[in-house]
Amino acid sequence: MEHIKRIAILFWFLAGPVFAQYNIEFSGYVVDLPIYQSTNKDLAQLFNIDQNSFLNLTRVRLRPTFCLWNNARINLEYEISGFYHGELGGFLIEQPEKTNRQLVDLTWNPINKKNYSLIHFIDRFYFRQGFDFGSVEIGRQRISWGTGRIWNPTDLFNPINPATYYKLEKDGADVISLRYIFGNFTDLNIVYNPQGKINNSNYGFRFRTNFDTYDFSLVGGYFDQRIVAGCDFAGNFFEAGVHGEGIISMNKNNISKNFAKFIIGADYQFTPLLYGLVEYHYNGEGKTNKFNYEFDRLLKGEILNLNRNYLAETISYQVTPLFTTSLTNITDLNDGSGYFSLTGNYSVTENFYMNAGTQFTFGDKFSEYWYYPSSFYLEGEFYF
Repeated sequence: MEHIKRIAILFWFLAGPVFAQYNIEFSGYVVDLPIYQSTNKDLAQLFNIDQNSFLNLTRVRLRPTFCLWNNARINLEYEISGFYHGELGGFLIEQPEKTNRQLVDLTWNPINKKNYSLIHFIDRFYFRQGFDFGSVEIGRQRISWGTGRIWNPTDLFNPINPATYYKLEKDGADVISLRYIFGNFTDLNIVYNPQGKINNSNYGFRFRTNFDTYDFSLVGGYFDQRIVAGCDFAGNFFEAGVHGEGIISMNKNNISKNFAKFIIGADYQFTPLLYGLVEYHYNGEGKTNKFNYEFDRLLKGEILNLNRNYLAETISYQVTPLFTTSLTNITDLNDGSGYFSLTGNYSVTENFYMNAGTQFTFGDKFSEYWYYPSSFYLEGEFYF
């Protein structure tokens, strides 16, 4: 808590006179998400937990932007997350905590009761200065690499597990980011992510350009003490959209521990109302035997999937201009487990949305998605 106060005081004294002279923009949102979860009977008995449980997640995110001198600003996104749960079952909702891409712990937990917790955290806090050649950003921010819709192998900073339907944003990473613009659709992004020990720090680059109707990128760097190289693309094939990305991750001391990850996908607007997407994911880091799954790494957020081959299909239909429904299926092609997700999104007003959804999991005992509960949820989103 003390380091949070020091950071706030530092920015106040450094920029206080400027704030008084220039603008402060303010936005944010409130989300309430009641969830009913049902864990499979065998798993509930194995861990001696309730098969059914009720949870409620309430999030308030405040997003002030401090506009300083020309092309300079400080962005802050501060969130208060309240979480209620009854008996614990299955995989719980992930609570905000320091990630392995964050140098400073900007979370604190003033209330932590048996069935209720309240967590404050700073998810974005960075200074941005724009120049004629590009920009420099310093602090906790989102680094968005890759073209995947479901999975992002080239996102080496803050990828999201596709099964976490309750997350709206990727976690911020503590980085120094330099973007140099060579011309239209061509730029170079260089990023440095410091760690507690200098030798453990991460750094990389993404060079992006365009040819005809295709965008291409090359990525490379040093992440988690591994050498990484990859690429991505997105464009059109006749009337369909196609995209792909992949990496090779190399252990500099043991070539037998090298692995590759990639995705390939396509999407198509069948009619003005009907849209479809398919995406295949190869995860070379995964295990082919379900009894060798690395659940400890999954729970730490170090990996997102446990096996090798996955397929996702999504179809969405705009019932009315204000109501859209979507159906998604994700399958682990190796162990046969997966889940179906059905959602409906209704725009009540310009800044108020109501959503409802289900996530039905399936799979044999000890398969990947056998551990996930089936979920039914409502969601209200209010933006200001």
